[in-house]
Amino acid sequence: MSSSENVYFILTEKPQFYYNVKLGSLWYIREFNYTLETSRRSPPTKLPVVCLSSRTGVTCNIEIKCLKKLDADEADLLLACQPESERLNWIRDGAAVLAALELTMGTDVMVEEDGQILRGIIRYIGPIVDPSYLHPITGRYFGIELQGEDRGKGNTDGTYGFQKRFSCEKNCGIFAPFCRVKPLAPTLHSPSKSDLHYEQQTQEIFPGDIKPSNIKKRCDLKENGRRGVEIKVPLHDVTKGEIPSGPESMDIDAPKVETHTDQSMSLNSAVEVTLAKGNSYGIVRWIGNLPTREGISVGIELEEDYGVSDGTFKGKRYFTCPPKRALFVKLQSCRPDSRFLNIPANIKKMPELNKKEDDDYGSTGKLETVPPISTEQVHQLLIGRMKGIQGHCNSCYMDAALFGLFSCSSVLDSMLFKSTTPQDAPIQRILLHDIVNPLRSKGFVLGQNIMKFREQLQDHGYSHSFTTEEKDPEEFLNIVMHHILALDPLLKLSAAGKVQESYCYQIFLDQNHSLILPTVQQLLEHSFHNAGLKLAEVPSCLILQMPRFGKKFKMFEKIIPSLELDITDLLSEGPQQCIVCGHLAVEECGDCFKEPIFNPTGFKVFCKKCSAQVHSHPQRHSHQPAALEIPKGYLGRGVPHTLTRDRLELFAVLCIETSHYVSFVKHGPNKEDWIFFDSMADRQGERDGFNIPEVQACPEVGMYLEMSPAELASQVPRDMKGVAKRLFCDAYMYLYQSTSMCLYR
Repeated sequence: MSSSENVYFILTEKPQFYYNVKLGSLWYIREFNYTLETSRRSPPTKLPVVCLSSRTGVTCNIEIKCLKKLDADEADLLLACQPESERLNWIRDGAAVLAALELTMGTDVMVEEDGQILRGIIRYIGPIVDPSYLHPITGRYFGIELQGEDRGKGNTDGTYGFQKRFSCEKNCGIFAPFCRVKPLAPTLHSPSKSDLHYEQQTQEIFPGDIKPSNIKKRCDLKENGRRGVEIKVPLHDVTKGEIPSGPESMDIDAPKVETHTDQSMSLNSAVEVTLAKGNSYGIVRWIGNLPTREGISVGIELEEDYGVSDGTFKGKRYFTCPPKRALFVKLQSCRPDSRFLNIPANIKKMPELNKKEDDDYGSTGKLETVPPISTEQVHQLLIGRMKGIQGHCNSCYMDAALFGLFSCSSVLDSMLFKSTTPQDAPIQRILLHDIVNPLRSKGFVLGQNIMKFREQLQDHGYSHSFTTEEKDPEEFLNIVMHHILALDPLLKLSAAGKVQESYCYQIFLDQNHSLILPTVQQLLEHSFHNAGLKLAEVPSCLILQMPRFGKKFKMFEKIIPSLELDITDLLSEGPQQCIVCGHLAVEECGDCFKEPIFNPTGFKVFCKKCSAQVHSHPQRHSHQPAALEIPKGYLGRGVPHTLTRDRLELFAVLCIETSHYVSFVKHGPNKEDWIFFDSMADRQGERDGFNIPEVQACPEVGMYLEMSPAELASQVPRDMKGVAKRLFCDAYMYLYQSTSMCLYR
């Protein structure tokens, strides 16, 4: 789907019933559907649109009055700007968008980066993430090669992710949205550099603005009991903020504790500092020298609002973070986050924790092959508290995904050993050496190992918030498998003679579907049927995202897990059996697929004789069966009744409730062979404490899987035993494997 085949909108008012959608979010509808909707006799009040930032692709009926129509170029430019609320300001300032559309390759520009204005030349205009059928546009960025004294102040050589967008020397390039780019020379809609300077001198002054002149201001002072004194101060000495309580937090001296040299502290390190309120924790965002400050200083983004700025110090920006989260301290005043270094011995479940950390839980010491945990080993290695992967600071999406993929399955072990570039080798090494091997050999992974992995991902430039913010499992998996390890796509989809490749498949459903309590098999078949898709080949691993609108809105109260997926009818090549007599099928009927009289699963394919008989019924005269593509060598000789069917096995499920991810793993062939993992099941201590992961057996899942659909539908979620409710009601992602195909990939 190209961008020109759609009509785009920006959300300017909050719609009814969709309370969590954000103002400034961008939406689209196919042009054909838009024409159909707007050409009806009575003008529509709502439009079925899809959010461009949604990873689910579910259609929402949004009131037209809440939407402002954009052209494709405007939507593409605005999509690159964050946060969403800022887009409304830019769209109201139409000149800014028009000026951005006038920018061309080779234009001399100024670009804002980390609070600095840098000079460069546009070398690339376009997306940094390729569009897909779900996301027809992904944002238009400007690739800029820095010039003169600003060379070396960038963060790329023209590469984003794994793809080269333009070429320049290392750290001489920047990718930026239009809102941070201005041309040096004036254009029809954009002021020149001198015009901008004049505009700054004449515009209204607001609190927090930095100006070079002395300006008389009335200030509320508290000095010797007097307030309201009017004084004349240089405005460049005035910064916006609140007066911190206690000592000046920007220049604290911590109590005498063990100090660490700058060799042990680096960007994105997890650290702690001692303030008047106690220990505070954060991530190092900047290291260097501050004006009027002797020695090396560190800029920290705190986990809580105990800082004094948003990354600025005396009017100059050193990094960016939320307000009151930034703190600048002397290097010797901070130390590594103790929550990752020592786990109290009073956690009696794990006697090994008293041993040397690196020998026991840091890693296995070498790049060896540790097989997945077998059913016989599960209870000995995995069950209990302080088992699995220790969570920290919004890591649950990553913990749940890694545990599900690697604890008891080897289907994706190829990504641990495949050859990779020297640049990406550290990420692969940490994944194998510090996460997968300890998980499989010891049953436990320290939170600091996951933090090391997150720091490496952040250092690769995919997101500045990998160490602090919550992500989605599919975003994380796509970055690791595609952009970093360059794993061959797991999924090849055939549509209209073309093959599309991906790593995950998002299930989409027609608005008029009749499913109430669906199985995963039904969801996949309905999604493929609606989209006209087939599998080009049997996948070794199939990762399915359940139909949702965002993380909070579920389409179904319950989804029944399919322990096996029969994908025989979903393959684009290969013989198919007539669902009536079992002989070679030559026709498929999409209309029969929707009829409840037939089996609720499987495509409806028939031989010539059975098709004629089925469609002789008066209610099916209007059906239009389509001819199937018959493999060479099968015509004229039929198909044996014992045709081998291709099936995938379920091995893990990721679930989400109130933005917290957990995982279920099917570790054996028996119905009770299920375990449940939560990386943050409990916590030891308060702000200076740590999370306690837990793995528990959940054989009750098997009991519910044996129920009939009617019995299962009558189950009240809150009354379901154990953790079964989480599996049936909160499923976010299903992971299937082919035990035969994974041997070849």
